[in-house]
Amino acid sequence: MTHSIQHVAVLIPARNEESLLPRCLNSVLRALVRLPSEISSDIIVVVDRSTDQTLKVARSMLQGYGAAFTTLKGIVGVARAHAAKVALTRYGGAPECCWLANTDADCVVPENWLVDQMLFAGMGAHAVAGTVGVDSFSEHCNGTAGLFHDTYTIHSDGTHPHVHGANIGIRADLYLEAGGWASLATAEDHDLWDRLSLLNCRRLSPASLTVITSGRRIGRAPHGFAQALAAHNKAVA
Repeated sequence: MTHSIQHVAVLIPARNEESLLPRCLNSVLRALVRLPSEISSDIIVVVDRSTDQTLKVARSMLQGYGAAFTTLKGIVGVARAHAAKVALTRYGGAPECCWLANTDADCVVPENWLVDQMLFAGMGAHAVAGTVGVDSFSEHCNGTAGLFHDTYTIHSDGTHPHVHGANIGIRADLYLEAGGWASLATAEDHDLWDRLSLLNCRRLSPASLTVITSGRRIGRAPHGFAQALAAHNKAVA
């Protein structure tokens, strides 16, 4: 049975992202404008163990559009889980009519990001995992960009094998049934995606659903995307 999505919550963990969070939130706001008027929305930013002005930036920009909260664990899985819990509490409706769209504070989402997820949901998808692109390779060796593009697998049918917490959408009832985000410092995205596979749900991995993330060499999560990207430098050095 396909349920009509009535509410979209965008969930964003952030740690020391005062410089990049504004571009992320501006892109999310542009994406929200594209949603049909009958779909309500909320943006939840969870500022996790930050030492800069990330919380101040978030609260200033989210007035009337969402809210920002804090955690002190320093664990991205905890921050994502807290964002989802807050979003569902603020929504208060049927979880099968709520969509949880996840990204990261250093990302830029395209204007069609949420509209496309609603299209996939309308076709019966319970969860979607998109791809990522990189904004700049300026911190990396020459050749790293080419190696990344050459090794980032996209299947001929337009799907892909990647899972990024920066680009996952999940219907809230399936999110809850799967047990939500685990308290993991890394690979929390793969963990949740794998648990969703154990349920009777439809997961899609469309390569067309892409967000742009930062190309920094040192990331916030240990063994996360930034470290994987930085590893390409050894191959081209």
